[in-house]
Parts: sequence; structure tokens; C-alpha cells
Amino acid sequence: MTGSIERLQKDFEIDIRWTAFPLHPDTPEQGRTLEELFAGRNIDIDQMMEHLKQVAFKLGLPFGERRKTYNSRLAQELGKFAERKGKGDEFHKAVFRAYFVDGQNIGKTSILVELAESIHLSGKDAQKVIQDRTYKDAVDLDWKRSHESRVTAVPTFLFNHQRLVGSQNFETLEKLLLSNNVKKKIS
Repeated sequence: MTGSIERLQKDFEIDIRWTAFPLHPDTPEQGRTLEELFAGRNIDIDQMMEHLKQVAFKLGLPFGERRKTYNSRLAQELGKFAERKGKGDEFHKAVFRAYFVDGQNIGKTSILVELAESIHLSGKDAQKVIQDRTYKDAVDLDWKRSHESRVTAVPTFLFNHQRLVGSQNFETLEKLLLSNNVKKKIS
């Protein structure tokens, strides 16, 4: 997303594994405003969004004027399909942009099919995966793993029982790998 992960993959002998996380799984298909989501929590949404924009800017991430949250469950299931087709990173980037930059409802099948097609996956296959819930069990297993690993926010980077929560710059992620003796690739 930030180029940090891509750079880690280029510089280090590592494999990145995406794990789905149940972020507000009770969100209805039509989504929910941020005011509804954070009702009763005494959160200044404008201040929170401004902070997120600043963090995104520092990390080189695009970030739009998001005012709603959407259910990401079907996007997670389709993400598993994309991963099996060797297009997982591309799909996750497309979903990130659709959600955080363009404010699209990633809980809608039509949006997800368009995203799949945008990275050259079959729209027909994507539609079937969503309709048949082909990867439901795989996402359920990820949710269970997330719970067992005490993940409470996204992104969370886990490595040898160490964790970093929130978007991280390359240097911080590199330090995590080096402290765990991960070998750099020889150029």
C-alpha cells in the first residue's frame, strides 16, 4: 500500500501473508456513517479523519474524504480468490483505493466484480465466488486466527510473536525484520 511492503519483498527473503480481520462485521450492506459507527464514544470524527490524512500523507498513502464505513467481508472472501490466482496484492491495493480514496461501498457485489476485472480477473468468476461464498471458510479461519493472535486493529504486522499496530514506514518494518535476523536478498 505504501510501497513499504513492496520494498520489503524486494529487499528481504520474506513472504507476506494477508490475514482477514473482522473489522465492524455487523456493518449492514448499505454501510454506516462514521457518526453512526462511533455514536456514544465521544470521538471528534473530523479531528480523527484529519489525523488519518496526515498519517497517510507521511506514509505516501492516498486518502480521500471518507464519511462512511462499509462491510468488508465479501471483499475479504474475494481477496482469497485473488490470492489463489496470484493477484492478491493487486486486489488488496484496488480495494484500499476504492474504499479509502474513492469512498466506494466494498460490500457491494457489483463494485467487487469491477475491482476484480480492473486487475484482470474474470468478472464472471468473481461473481460466482461471491454468490457461492467459496472462500467463506478461509475467511472464517483468518478471523479465528486474528482473534487468537489478539489482533484488534488493522493493519497489524505480526512476526515471531512481535507486533506492530497501524501503518508503518519502511524503516520501522525493516528494523523488525533485521532484529529477527531475516536475511536481505543479494542483489
